[in-house]
Amino acid sequence: MSTRLTVTHRTGYAYEKGALTSYNEARLIPPTTTEQAVMYSRVEITPKPWTYDYTDYWGTHVTAFEVHDRHTELVVTASSTVEIDRPPRVGAQLSWAQLHADASSAETCEFLELSPRVLPPADLHDRVVAMAAAAASPAVFVDEVMHLIHDEVDYVTGSTDVAGHAADAWLKRAGVCQDMAHLALGALRDVGIPARYVSGYVLPGSDIPVGDTVTGESHAWVEWWDGAWLGFDPTNLLVPRDQHIEVAHGRDYADVAPLTGVFTGGSTTGMFVEVDITRLR
Repeated sequence: MSTRLTVTHRTGYAYEKGALTSYNEARLIPPTTTEQAVMYSRVEITPKPWTYDYTDYWGTHVTAFEVHDRHTELVVTASSTVEIDRPPRVGAQLSWAQLHADASSAETCEFLELSPRVLPPADLHDRVVAMAAAAASPAVFVDEVMHLIHDEVDYVTGSTDVAGHAADAWLKRAGVCQDMAHLALGALRDVGIPARYVSGYVLPGSDIPVGDTVTGESHAWVEWWDGAWLGFDPTNLLVPRDQHIEVAHGRDYADVAPLTGVFTGGSTTGMFVEVDITRLR
């Protein structure tokens, strides 16, 4: 049976001395796919801006907007109701040789980049190379890598920030879901497995009663290529199911950040984020 969730994501900035103008992009609207249907979505912005909606290179819905009046606070509220029916995906069970031949395709080659955000440190590189050499197939290796990251890196709220690199989280052996995803991407790409970053939301627990609203947060997981994109959530050590809502995917967090922009004026007092998730079914 499918799951129906409503997500309200409120985010923005407070400006210490006010902003004269600001130019921003929000990636907060989930797509309709074969596994999730968006029944309702809306983005509200205060102060009232000029807006333009488009789909970016990676297939993500973007709300671009500009505010040209002086403002002391920028508030973006995205509301979505999504029906999720995410059965387990079945890959092609590619061999190492088949996967490496497949990895040069237009659909996958850009997801092999070892950017600074995902680049494994030397000791992790040595471990994953040895693991890949011993693994009978890419699927076996991916499972082992996800267990490695989950077992050795503790989930610690506030231990890193959005500008952090996977190598920093590995050194601390602590991070958040973004770091777990970046570590997984680096490990997989390091041995030639295309992998992409997925952002969205996850209902915190499958036993949330219908009608209850819980505090949530943005979440990140990965998809890797096995003739099709297969998902894995290293933070929770599971395959994404009906509790996961996908919003965007890209090479790493920089491609999918929920809110980005520039402004003129004084400094900000920081970004705020509030996410509420209600289970409707």
